Amino acid sequence: MSLKNKLNRLKPHLSVGAQPVHPVPKPEPPSIEIPFLEKWKAEHVVPYYFDDSYCLIREVVYPLDHKHGHYCFSDFLIAMDIWNREKINHPLSAKGFRAEELFFFDTETTGLGGGTGNTIFLLGYASISGDKLILRQHILPHPGAEVPLYQSFLERINYKTLVTYNGKSFDWPQVKTRHTLVREHVPKLPEFGHFDIYHAARRLWKHKLDRIKLTNVEQDVLGVERADDIPGYLAPMIYFDFIESKQPEGMLGILKHNEVDILSLVTLYTHLTFQLCGKDLGQTRKETYEVGRWFAALGETHQAERVLTKLTAIQDVTSSKAMLTLAYQHKKDHNYQKAQKLFLDAAESGGPLEQFTAYIELAIIYEHRIKDLQLAIEFCEKAMDLATKRKKTKSENISILEQLEKRYDRLLRKKEKS
Repeated sequence: MSLKNKLNRLKPHLSVGAQPVHPVPKPEPPSIEIPFLEKWKAEHVVPYYFDDSYCLIREVVYPLDHKHGHYCFSDFLIAMDIWNREKINHPLSAKGFRAEELFFFDTETTGLGGGTGNTIFLLGYASISGDKLILRQHILPHPGAEVPLYQSFLERINYKTLVTYNGKSFDWPQVKTRHTLVREHVPKLPEFGHFDIYHAARRLWKHKLDRIKLTNVEQDVLGVERADDIPGYLAPMIYFDFIESKQPEGMLGILKHNEVDILSLVTLYTHLTFQLCGKDLGQTRKETYEVGRWFAALGETHQAERVLTKLTAIQDVTSSKAMLTLAYQHKKDHNYQKAQKLFLDAAESGGPLEQFTAYIELAIIYEHRIKDLQLAIEFCEKAMDLATKRKKTKSENISILEQLEKRYDRLLRKKEKS
């Protein structure tokens, strides 16, 4: 920051006595020549001047009835209302938040690694404002302009929770790293919550998607079609070319790619809400199972039982998996009678893997809780029989069989003594 600007910032604090403090007028934009400025302006990109330097800002406004994939942005308001109305506890719950307080955020960087050698050249975000969705992108015109980049970004944001896709692991740590280098010249990073919906997508759709990249989720889940999209891995090369040539065309393609990423975050959060809260009429049985399993992992027994019980009416593999998940939940809650019934049902209707798991658990319950050693022995025998048929490596099968044989021998000794 220049000495002149630092002195200007101190002027309001130098008044003495009862003299009124007059605001310091903003300095006129410096006489900086911005290459191809008219081309930028034609694409809704304008310069932001600060500290004898500048960055570029693009702003796009969408009406809430705009459709991105299977949803309109107005559906996001419905999702927010669902969280605030329903009694559902979940890490992605926006209960207590207004729609305007969620901040959909994504970056573009010069590389995928961490550390100070990786520069963020695009900060993009969207949020609801009244009856529209506003998307802004802050562009680094050259590596020496990070002060105006972060100043322009931090002076305008007003949010409580970030919504990102793998942002906890990548985007926000990068922001913190780069901010450290300019922190004496720009506002502090605010405190906030963080919904990283990459992990939610992974939980719900890893059974159907080979890769959980956002573009895969867009195509196979959200119904988003990208036209003439620039692949993300080309972004660093295009940015370096832009630094050298100053031509906007390549960067405009990156801006569009980043814009679609951000809009897809709004659609994805909406869809996840409908999935988790049981409002998606097109939800598959496997998706319902993954939702119920997530609630069970969180210890939300009531929600898990509500979701998973829906699946038990039809006998298939998904049904038996749901039974096993519920059975484990009841076992954890020391409700062994319910657990025993569900393990029996899973053993009757499930495939070999579900049967194998159920037989082992039934052997444990009958030995330690019901105290019926004969049935414990019978279920252990069934598990041993399945273990010899399972398609696992030789070493895995030997290990499993050894454990079962030890249990079986112990059960026989206990029965002889009883």
